[in-house]
Amino acid sequence: MKNFKKYFKSYVKELILGPSFKLIEALTELIIPMLIASMIDVGVANGDTKYIMTYGGIVIALNVVGILAAIVCQKLAARASVGIAKNIRSDLYKKINTFSHVELDKYSTATINNRITHDVTRIRQAIAMVIRLVMRTPFLLIGSIIMAMTIDLKLSLVFLVVAPLILAVVFIVLKATVPLYDKTQKNLDSVSNVTRENLQGARVIRSFNKQEYEETRFERSTKKLERSSIKVSAVSSLLNPLTATIINFAIVAVLWFGGIQVNVGSLTQGQIIAFINYLTQISAALISLANIIVALIKAINCGKRVNEIFNTKVTIKSPENVTAVISETINEKNVENEYEVEFNNVSFAYSNTAKNAINKLNLKVKKGETIGIIGGTGSGKSSIIYLPPRFYDATEGTIKVKGKDVKEYNLVELRKLFGIVPQKSVLFSGTLRENMQWRKPDATDEEIFKAIKIAQAEEFVKELDGKLDFKVQAGGKNFSGGQRQRLTIARALVGNPEILIMDDSASALDFQTDANLRAAIKNNTNKMTVFIVSQRVNTIRNADQIIVLDKGNVVGHGTHKELMENCEVYKEIHNSQTK
Repeated sequence: MKNFKKYFKSYVKELILGPSFKLIEALTELIIPMLIASMIDVGVANGDTKYIMTYGGIVIALNVVGILAAIVCQKLAARASVGIAKNIRSDLYKKINTFSHVELDKYSTATINNRITHDVTRIRQAIAMVIRLVMRTPFLLIGSIIMAMTIDLKLSLVFLVVAPLILAVVFIVLKATVPLYDKTQKNLDSVSNVTRENLQGARVIRSFNKQEYEETRFERSTKKLERSSIKVSAVSSLLNPLTATIINFAIVAVLWFGGIQVNVGSLTQGQIIAFINYLTQISAALISLANIIVALIKAINCGKRVNEIFNTKVTIKSPENVTAVISETINEKNVENEYEVEFNNVSFAYSNTAKNAINKLNLKVKKGETIGIIGGTGSGKSSIIYLPPRFYDATEGTIKVKGKDVKEYNLVELRKLFGIVPQKSVLFSGTLRENMQWRKPDATDEEIFKAIKIAQAEEFVKELDGKLDFKVQAGGKNFSGGQRQRLTIARALVGNPEILIMDDSASALDFQTDANLRAAIKNNTNKMTVFIVSQRVNTIRNADQIIVLDKGNVVGHGTHKELMENCEVYKEIHNSQTK
């Protein structure tokens, strides 16, 4: 829990003053029963109205002081707990944004969402409860016992029997519920994951008429959550009735033995009432103590899950003492003799698999060249293009960009060299202009429209209501698949990146639009190096170099003409698409 210490330092004042005000409230609660006892034994017994009014006024004043102290404490607790939770969420989000694809592959989106929302909320609730009750509960518990002992030492022996019994109940209930809370949290992750998949894949589900199947799957997940939640609720719900039963028996014992002492004159009726009040306060304090422990256990479990994110080692990060400035390794004089991107004996395997996705790749790409990558599904096409911008690191070999090992670059500056069009076309909520300015925040409308024109999106963009001010829905759902692809291509082209990566990003385009797009990129970009991953031979046939992959191995490398002559795999792909 060392990660959380820094968050409490900013709220030391609230963490000290909050419990102090709650202590004032507890003090008033300890005094009031004695005042009521005096009102009964003196004021009521003697019919002294003035005495009753005086002491009644004091009781009311103490209640007002207690209420005001409780309100101040509540405000301080809210300020501290909400502030701490905000800072934890902020740092957690920043940490997640440092993750490479390796770390993101480890956690599902649902569990990350739950940790940054539900788990941090549990921590916030525990902090607020501790501020409100950490001083009040033990002070009230010990104070009530002491006050009861001052009334009658023998009768207070009831507490020696009651306290261990209540503590035993609390311990047994907590021991039973701790593992159940952890199981319930995991089941909640499962429900969130299924819900997310259903919402994202709603169209696919409907197209295959799988609504009933998905409803059944969701129901199974919710049933597991329901069972674990009911079980933990059933066990934890035993706490209040069991403690209340013990206290009720204790009150009966106090009334029985106290009544005997009242009859013989050892105790007064007011003292018995005060004694029962203290007994009730002890019960409430013990239950509050149990609730604090439950809240802390939940918070500790949630804290472990949050800490797991904080303690996750980021495998891909900028080297130390590297400035965010790209050193120019290629100049105009020797540009023809240097390579823009180099793969030297590169192999790569994903962390959860033993088999390489890429085997011994050697490739040298000059500035301005277009590289086509083609192969069957799962052949490693996308894996290749993830490596130069360091979304993943090669397990063997080296990759150079502009003659410099990618591991020597500052990550931010390295990725500024690239314009990336992912396989899945994703736009973000906001205006179209804001989406187009992701690579270059200060891009002008002229630059944006130039990129839109190259991406073959000008025709439909000009028809949009507000053009660049058009409101894009989350995920770009108010565009068709082909429109989204062209807009993501335009987004990557804004700012004129030196290296453009297109990961099967023209799959939703017709052949004519695809051809026009490739021609526009070649004719309107200044010596831009382009990597095109595609399943279509027509898309990459005019590339300067074509890489043909089969199960991670390079089985062909050359131009379209060369591959048609000496690469059977490429020839088969070509013939399957043209005959």
